[in-house]
Amino acid sequence: MSFQERPSAVIPLTKIGRLPAESDNCAIATRTLRAGTAVARDNAHFTLSHTILEGHRFAVRRIAAGEPLLSWEFPFGVALRDIAPGEYVCNAAVLAELHSRALPFTLPAAPNFADQSATYTFDEAHFAPASPLRRYAETRTFLGYPRPGKRGVGTRNRIVLLGTSSLTAAFVRRLEERLRPLAAAYPHVDGIVAVAHTEGGTHTEGGSLANNRELLLRTLAVDSGNETVGNGDLQGYMADHGYALADVPHHFFPLFGTFTDDLERAAAIVTGWLQMVNGMTRTAVPLSHLKIALQCGGSDAFSGISGNPLAAWLAKEVLHHGGSANLAETDELVGAEAYALAKVRDAATARRFLHTLARFQAWAGWHGHMATENPSGGNLYRGLYNIYLKSLGAATKRHPDVPLDFVIEYGAPMTEPGYYFMDSPGNDLESIAGQVASGCNLIFFITGNGSITNFPFVPTVKIVTTSQRYDLLAAEMDVNAGAYLDGRPLDELGRESLELVIQIASGQPSTGEIAGHAQVQIWRNWPLAGPLQPASSPDNLRLSLSASIAGPSQLHGRPHPIHPADSLPNAPFAAWQTPHGPASDQVGLILPTSLCAGQIARLCAQQLQPLGVTRLVALPHTEGCGSSTEAEFVNVMLGYATHPLVRHCLLLEHGCEKTHNAYWRQQLARAGIDPHPFGWASIQLDGGIQAVLAKMAAWFADRTAVTEPLVRIPANLGSVRLGLVTDGHVSETASATLARLVQWLVSAGGTVVLPTHDSLFHQNAFLRPLGLPSAPSPTLAFAQRPAQAGCHIMQTPSTHWTETLTGLGATGVEVVLALVGARPLPGHPLIPLLQVAEAQTNPATDVDVVLSGPDDLWAGQLLDMLLNTLSQEIVPVATWHGNVDFQITRGVTGVSL
Repeated sequence: MSFQERPSAVIPLTKIGRLPAESDNCAIATRTLRAGTAVARDNAHFTLSHTILEGHRFAVRRIAAGEPLLSWEFPFGVALRDIAPGEYVCNAAVLAELHSRALPFTLPAAPNFADQSATYTFDEAHFAPASPLRRYAETRTFLGYPRPGKRGVGTRNRIVLLGTSSLTAAFVRRLEERLRPLAAAYPHVDGIVAVAHTEGGTHTEGGSLANNRELLLRTLAVDSGNETVGNGDLQGYMADHGYALADVPHHFFPLFGTFTDDLERAAAIVTGWLQMVNGMTRTAVPLSHLKIALQCGGSDAFSGISGNPLAAWLAKEVLHHGGSANLAETDELVGAEAYALAKVRDAATARRFLHTLARFQAWAGWHGHMATENPSGGNLYRGLYNIYLKSLGAATKRHPDVPLDFVIEYGAPMTEPGYYFMDSPGNDLESIAGQVASGCNLIFFITGNGSITNFPFVPTVKIVTTSQRYDLLAAEMDVNAGAYLDGRPLDELGRESLELVIQIASGQPSTGEIAGHAQVQIWRNWPLAGPLQPASSPDNLRLSLSASIAGPSQLHGRPHPIHPADSLPNAPFAAWQTPHGPASDQVGLILPTSLCAGQIARLCAQQLQPLGVTRLVALPHTEGCGSSTEAEFVNVMLGYATHPLVRHCLLLEHGCEKTHNAYWRQQLARAGIDPHPFGWASIQLDGGIQAVLAKMAAWFADRTAVTEPLVRIPANLGSVRLGLVTDGHVSETASATLARLVQWLVSAGGTVVLPTHDSLFHQNAFLRPLGLPSAPSPTLAFAQRPAQAGCHIMQTPSTHWTETLTGLGATGVEVVLALVGARPLPGHPLIPLLQVAEAQTNPATDVDVVLSGPDDLWAGQLLDMLLNTLSQEIVPVATWHGNVDFQITRGVTGVSL
């Protein structure tokens, strides 16, 4: 129903709304309903107070002040005042989200309920264990790949290139690009895929091991040799914990040569496996070998009405056949404890479940967060008002007839048939990675908004909750659970869907596999291993932690004064003319607003022609979906959207994230930046992958048509914006050389930015010539743009190499100079990284400059290399090889939710 349609005569509630349980006092609008619509329920009539969005709730009877609001017969809030039948039911969070969307109708002036759920107490004295689910006598089969030992049965036959840490992510991606076409010649090889992630690349503050180290090892084999989790750690963990490593064709591959040499060696190993892997064929095996990951993302008000009940029906059938199912997302069951534990195997399992929920909430509290922050902007917009409604809907992925059998840790193996709950954050991709590590060989992904995410080597069956979303995104979805809302019996829809599930398990490509994109994200590390201090509220604690450990989100932005250079070299270079002065590049940037939009942004940059720009760049990252939204994330996004190297920037939303397009329009406006010159696209709202790719292509073409052609102009040292960073030991001679370079650039009016943790700040040979004190104070927050040119120091919440480069880039630097030690490191997708070694290193060809000859000439050598790079006369080695990565820090309080 459009907003302009006039309401008709009295409409029965069953035609325009749905009650999850007959005794509920709030109904869900099954389509958008205009204010004034007359509704009939039983013998009573009432009129809707406001225009009510599809998926949002309205009262169906009078609710007195202080009375609970009910869905599925469970409370999700308490009335702040008397609520009349027909009133739009809204809390403060939903009203704030709707106001951010600039909707063309009047919203309620104030919320009429506050979030609240019933307090759950486990009554062990009256607990009765549930009877096991009956197993069918008949044996149904699918075509799978039986694996040796205890590995189970595969639904796909893929070769996986698994990076043990974030420092190998670029390598395994490049290896996949090189090897992927080879699989087409082998009919029984379903693909060669990389698993690249963000974890294991650094120590936490103070040098201790990462807090997520054990779950990372459970979840994860290539290593670079200098990360905190490497091949030896993984191999030892698997041996100690009884993993069937001997039953898996594998090779632990260390990186020790040049990037290209390592690619050659790795490619030879994998190529040698192809004939063997192709010899594995599908065999009819019982459905008892299916292990189903039950996952939801981009949930809406109908997830608990159609999509999740359908997935639960399918999981129950698999369990009847002796298979397993895995429910996860711990924070998305807070408030649904009574339903989750309505049928459970034994009291010990119930206690473990409640302990896991309590532990997760305490863990979030250490960082100043609460599980109640979980619902995303997309959840709120589509009718999930708070964590309690979201949890009640999520819990319906367990069929009422199915008992909860086991509670396991993140990534722990599922060793027996049954229904499992696995600890994980609500972040979809982080949760899925744990479920796959537990042994799941098929993923049921239930989505209301229309999430398009897929896993690289386990097929994803996407189940969408409404027919309207299915019609919009039919090319991305496998099953339309909206047919149940439209009147089709659940048993009938379930039987049809089960046949599709068996076909997909047997090798029929899912829609996601046809689309050809996938993502992996492992539960990201969290900064704190315990509470630091008491606080009156999570907000106060978060602010206190940020101020005490990392500082405020913005600093004064004024440079440190330094001693000027005695003389300046004459050093012009060629640049591009922009309205804001010379710039060394002018790119088209596709900036994903969240993790789930990242792969489509990358696809766009690979497929579109760079019209009116030098190249197209995408910056996929891990934030904006199931994570707390930190100031560092906002700084990074605004820094790249307005970067001097960017001529045109388009922001691409998935559509259901916390940080959607409307959120970034607000952030730009708050920063005094006009949002209108930017492009805006939505994977979900624009109709799926192909539709949004066409929209982005048209936007870039339109921008080119109305923009002046690129023009080259001369520039000088005053236009240079340099990031400077070192890795490992730095000699006094090199320190003095870098100090001289800084003097030249800053004295000429340029900018140099260094990270706070850099080893140069422990070198008097660097500090003394510049006149800097020991341990100079930061002038910039992480990723903050300087207010003035000069010598700046940027706060860094972590020592992670890629996170540091990401922060430096967001400050507006146009090139980064890195003095590297043991071996070169990944570069940056947008900003050239020049890597310098003090002496001939192995591998020498992977650094750009080896400092040699008289040391008084070193500064001149570096300056020449910088200017040649800025003039685009040379391309850094890391960029040339594609050894680049991008990763946004979570700061000191960021966690997965």
